[in-house]
Amino acid sequence: MTAVLPDEDGVLRARWRTEPTADDRDWAFLTTLHRGRICTGTVVAMPDFGVTFVDIGGFTAMINLPEVSWRHIDYPSDILTVGQEVTAEILDVDLVRQRVPLSLKALEEDPMPALAQQVGRIVTGPVTRITPSGAFVRIEDRDDGFEGLLHHTEPAETSVDEPEEGIQVGDILTVKIIDVDPGNRRIGLSRVQARSSDVQ
Repeated sequence: MTAVLPDEDGVLRARWRTEPTADDRDWAFLTTLHRGRICTGTVVAMPDFGVTFVDIGGFTAMINLPEVSWRHIDYPSDILTVGQEVTAEILDVDLVRQRVPLSLKALEEDPMPALAQQVGRIVTGPVTRITPSGAFVRIEDRDDGFEGLLHHTEPAETSVDEPEEGIQVGDILTVKIIDVDPGNRRIGLSRVQARSSDVQ
């Protein structure tokens, strides 16, 4: 834009005056960031499509749902709240689209390998959901704890046509951890083997 300003001799002359725009400020800020950097910000929004927006020094970065936790969650609001301060790792800096994806779980150790050491352990937990494959049972004493799959071929406590029909969400089951696949993030459970262990 131009501005008309007097020179020292009092003569008015038109001069160019440029002021940084919001995009200019964002770009300048992004050039100070790099992949792998740890930053702290404040959660400013969690829309229904699963992305968490975080203010990091006046720029809005984002955390996609899979980067919130190593454990299964349905929505960011399961463990985050607007206004909460979080510390995350920068996954990338896209100067062209001016996007900065963050990760919370990158700063935490993946608990799945340690869980693999618990194969054979008998645990008790609630049924969290029923799927065509079977029932998922939470095997950790926390709301966002790992869930294992009790396959639909496992017999139910009562005689029914479909095994999963004998199980409802909220039921408390005692199961045995029979398999942990860290690569595919799958945990296999068995009630039959848990009952067999009790008999022995």
